[in-house]
Amino acid sequence: MAKRQKVPAGKPDYVKELSKAGIRVTRPRRVIIDILTETDDHPDAMEIFRRAVQVDKSISLSTVYRTMKLLEGFGAIHRHAFGSGPARFENAAGEHHDHLIDLDTGDVIEFKSDRIEALQAEIAQALGYDIVHHRLELYGRKKASG
Repeated sequence: MAKRQKVPAGKPDYVKELSKAGIRVTRPRRVIIDILTETDDHPDAMEIFRRAVQVDKSISLSTVYRTMKLLEGFGAIHRHAFGSGPARFENAAGEHHDHLIDLDTGDVIEFKSDRIEALQAEIAQALGYDIVHHRLELYGRKKASG
């Protein structure tokens, strides 16, 4: 069995969450969890699988999908469907942020805007609502220099 890595500050402890729920943390799940804990990008299941098989060739794509579904069910990760591409994942821990998706490269840029947050709250209040959750995704192309 792989040695449990220390969870970096500010990162979710997926092993603890699964263990609390009575779900066995197998070696393949631990490898996938380590990848998610260490990543700062928004990988899709295929990218997580590519990274996982570099550590343990016995990990299957179906194990990746099942693990992601489990973690999503616990609210430990967020699934994003950016445009028509495959679902991508990110840690649910951390501060709220929004996303800008580069249509040419597929890059996902995280950003936070106090002005956008205030405007959303103002609109919701004017319509008689309290915002419970929201997700903002902007899609664009980088402007040509010059």
